[in-house]
Amino acid sequence: MDLIQLRAFVAVAKEGNLTRAAEQLHVTQPAVSLQIKSLQDSLQLSLFTRSASGMRLSNDGAKLLPYAEKVIASMGEFRQAAHSMHSTISGELAIGTILDPEFTRLGIFLKRLVETYPQLSTKLQQGMSGTVLQQIRAGTLDVGFYLGQPPDDGKTPCHSQVLTPFTYRVVAPKGWKNRVAGQDWASLARLPWLWTPAESAHHRLLSQIFAGLGVAPNKVALVDQEPSMLDLVKSGVGLSLIRDAIAIREAHAHGLVIADAVSITTELSFICQEKRQHEAMIAASFALLKTIWV
Repeated sequence: MDLIQLRAFVAVAKEGNLTRAAEQLHVTQPAVSLQIKSLQDSLQLSLFTRSASGMRLSNDGAKLLPYAEKVIASMGEFRQAAHSMHSTISGELAIGTILDPEFTRLGIFLKRLVETYPQLSTKLQQGMSGTVLQQIRAGTLDVGFYLGQPPDDGKTPCHSQVLTPFTYRVVAPKGWKNRVAGQDWASLARLPWLWTPAESAHHRLLSQIFAGLGVAPNKVALVDQEPSMLDLVKSGVGLSLIRDAIAIREAHAHGLVIADAVSITTELSFICQEKRQHEAMIAASFALLKTIWV
């Protein structure tokens, strides 16, 4: 099989009609038919069934369609990345950063940027997910790291690329095992919580959970930095969300207790304004960062 056959397969699947697929691909209908036949022969599968309205995906075709789309998308990204390496990219790229550089792989990202594009300079702005999103929408940042997916809230739409999924755990002070073991979110809400500003991913994730349960958490302190939150947990002040790897490390090192009945899964993403995703500097940063997280 080759990319031409996959493009024909996807076009017919989307259009449901050989003529319209041929028009989309700017080729003749017999050419599309031949590509579909060749692909089916090479796979030894029937990808379509004919109906009164045209061509309909078979069960096998429906299963293979997402994979074909991924191959085509990956080839496009490959070409874009290769093209960017032949281009002279210069200027200043403003990057919003969050959490610690080790987790976001910021160091290797910046190293690759300056090596690949020596005429490109970078400006870093550390903050929380919400502030990074606000500044990208305002245009004061070009790109940035974000936890989760930017909301579809009618404001400036953003393009996002998921880098890695990860899990948050609820961590309690040493000696609190009997207070958190086996407890669900509603029960944990009654215990003291270290809360975060509205711009924080912790605030967004926990607010959704507690609002869905119709309960209000017992907030005893407002904290805006992860190291401070961890120190307050160690001091016995209350509960906090902590990334899984850090929670396990601190449980072993300092006896902190991990609530065993709850967790939150989210992802680290890289974002920019949707309308700016094809700008040379921004497209290059997305393509390069993707290679780091493969």
